[in-house]
Amino acid sequence: MIVYIDLIFITNLLIDGTLLWLTGWMRKTPMQWWRILLSAILGALYVMMMFVPQLSFMYTFLIKFGLSLIMLWIAFGFRSLQNYIRNIGAFYIINFAAAGGIIGIHYLLQNSSELWSGIWFTTSGGLSFELKIGFWFIFIVFFIVIIWFKIVQSSRNKLVNRHTYLGEVTVHIGGQSVNCTGLLDTGNQLSDPLTRMPVMIMEVSLWEDYLPASWRGKLAEGEADKLVVELGEDDHFAWQDRLRLVPYRGVNRGTAFMLALKPDSVEVVMEGKVTVTSRVLVGLDSGILSAERAYRAIIHPDLVQEDSASLEGQHTKPVHVPPI
Repeated sequence: MIVYIDLIFITNLLIDGTLLWLTGWMRKTPMQWWRILLSAILGALYVMMMFVPQLSFMYTFLIKFGLSLIMLWIAFGFRSLQNYIRNIGAFYIINFAAAGGIIGIHYLLQNSSELWSGIWFTTSGGLSFELKIGFWFIFIVFFIVIIWFKIVQSSRNKLVNRHTYLGEVTVHIGGQSVNCTGLLDTGNQLSDPLTRMPVMIMEVSLWEDYLPASWRGKLAEGEADKLVVELGEDDHFAWQDRLRLVPYRGVNRGTAFMLALKPDSVEVVMEGKVTVTSRVLVGLDSGILSAERAYRAIIHPDLVQEDSASLEGQHTKPVHVPPI
């Protein structure tokens, strides 16, 4: 058997470095490349010791676990015991996920004859499995599993972060109420230029039962200003005096107008806190705000900021919901 020590060293160096980098990324810990490199070199040198028979005593659980502690200390330092323990947990979770992914993909690619040839029974009736995985298979699949893990983790983080900005919105107009889930957009600065009222956005489909049917197509074509001009021909719209036109600048387009309604009040519930205000406009968007239907409204940040100047002195009252 020919063993290429340099190839094994470089492979373990890359794998250890990738695992440490992914640990830092998962923990959102500041990283320095030279510390990651030193830690990865230590891990790769440890693998080289298996070719020295006199050092076989170092391949025990305590030595392996202690080495991982030293590698994490070199890579990320020691800020606090709690932070250090969390780094250890993240490091081993990533290692187990990578190892499990490699074994799982190897198992999926095996046919029945290969699978059964690796199973054998002992004289005592025990069942054992023999696992043989090629070097290049491990090397290639490892990085595929790591990239897959990072993509899944990134999607999960985005979902968690988005849910922290979701709230329940209830709009009251003329005795009618419309409720939906809204997303707080901290970068939303849309407001009425005349009254300086903040403008929250809702999908127009939520208001289909209250708006004239002939408006749907025109709103989709961006003809909100024409609707207001032609409104005199429709005497059946009860909310005529609540209509507003709000100018805005869309992406890659000039200034346009958004049709908005002046509600009696808007109630926003976020993280157990209820904020009610009447100083707000509800803009109607003809599209779909979330392809996953996770939310159907965009909440203006002024609606949930108690100290906002735009809400000061208005009918805004924060109410804390008691825990159940």
